[in-house]
Amino acid sequence: MTSGEYGSTTSTMMVEEAARACLDALMGWVGVDGLVAAIRDPGLLATIDQHAAVVRDELGEGVTEARALAEYARQVHAAAMAAGHRMPGPGRVDWANAPAYLLRLVAVCALAGTADRL
Repeated sequence: MTSGEYGSTTSTMMVEEAARACLDALMGWVGVDGLVAAIRDPGLLATIDQHAAVVRDELGEGVTEARALAEYARQVHAAAMAAGHRMPGPGRVDWANAPAYLLRLVAVCALAGTADRL
C-alpha cells in the first residue's frame, strides 16, 4: 500500500465517521422524538414511511450509506432554512402538525437506523 492509498483510505474513513456523527446528531435533535411520536400515532408513522419511500427512491442504493443519508439531510435542512423555516429545539415539536421538512429528516433517521449507520 502506498502512502497515497493510505491517505485515501484514511480520508474515506474520516468522511464516514463525520457522516455517522451528523446522523447521530440528527437522531438526537429530531429523530428520537419524531420516531417515538410515530410509534404512538399510526397516521404519523404512515406519513414518515411515505417520506422514507421518497428518500429511498431519490438515493437508490445510496440509501444504505451514511455519507449519502447525511448529505441528503443537509440538503433538506438547507432548503428549509432558505425557505425561512426555523429549526425547533428538541422537544418543541407538535408532531401531529410537524412540517414536511422535519418529517423528512425523521425519515432519514429511520433509514439510517435501519441501515445501521448511526
